[in-house]
Amino acid sequence: MDVNVDIFPVLLFLGILLIFFIIGMVIKRKLTSYLQALIKKTGLKWNGDFIKALSKAMLLWFGMAGVSAATHFSNLPPSIKGAIDKILVVLGIITITWILIKISTNLIQSYMEKTQQKVPTTTLLANIVKGMILVIGALMILQALGISIAPVLTTLGIGGLAVALAIQPTLTQLFSGMQILASRQVKLGDYIKLDAGHEGYVADITWRNTIIKTLENNVVVVPNAKLVDNIITNYHLLQKESVVRVQLGVSYTSDLEKVEEVTRDVARQVMKDTAGLTTFEPLIRYHAFGDFSINFTVIMRAGDVVDQYLIQHEFIKRLHKRYNQEGIEIPFPVTTVQMHHDT
Repeated sequence: MDVNVDIFPVLLFLGILLIFFIIGMVIKRKLTSYLQALIKKTGLKWNGDFIKALSKAMLLWFGMAGVSAATHFSNLPPSIKGAIDKILVVLGIITITWILIKISTNLIQSYMEKTQQKVPTTTLLANIVKGMILVIGALMILQALGISIAPVLTTLGIGGLAVALAIQPTLTQLFSGMQILASRQVKLGDYIKLDAGHEGYVADITWRNTIIKTLENNVVVVPNAKLVDNIITNYHLLQKESVVRVQLGVSYTSDLEKVEEVTRDVARQVMKDTAGLTTFEPLIRYHAFGDFSINFTVIMRAGDVVDQYLIQHEFIKRLHKRYNQEGIEIPFPVTTVQMHHDT
């Protein structure tokens, strides 16, 4: 009889845990199915890591709820029950902090993909958000353990001032990176050119440097403070389309109306085939009587700044072929030399 009395609390404890575990499994499946349906319906860019993390956290939460309920039905001393409650609260705060980090990371990634044409999230922005969530979580844990956070905040403030003075150059880079993100004048995926001559796509903005990937597939690492102080040409700030100019010249005997018509037709076809642009009308502007040709400029558009090289390549090839078919002459340079003989 005594054996049954001793076993009953254990069976009760295990039974409560099993009930909460089953409830957690059912709710987890329902919630997972709902989130997956919501993703398909709304088109939100939530990755699988977030759903997996939430599923694991839910099982843990229901397990913790089961432990809490079973503990209160047990005959454990109040001090042990209080210690268990504190441990469960700390575990709950840790898991919630973990989930919030996953949610914030996914939200940032989704926003970046929506506003910046599917480019990676900046390391700096993600780390700042994660750091803020971790600090708040740590302060909540201290408060749950009965530790007053006021002296901690005071200590952190005094110590933080001393550390800030010691690492001032590092903080300069950090705040410069935050300024870059806040101004939105340079974003991930933008094609920029610095006054020092470096140019390429912005690949990442970290807490210290901005990473630029050049067309030669090299990486240029620019300190954030230097980037802020640089004169920058951003080819993507307003729109990605870029102007392409090609300088040409035709013979003085050419029919300029025909030259303009043929050149514009070739330019129009090149823009359509290479960049898919059909709305912009190429411009032909004669601007000079040269030594051996009438010179003019052809103005086209490229879908991106890097497309200009392909457009120039195709345009020169096709125009040379078309000029030969139409009998339009591109003259060779001619130099007339006059020699005077003293008699």
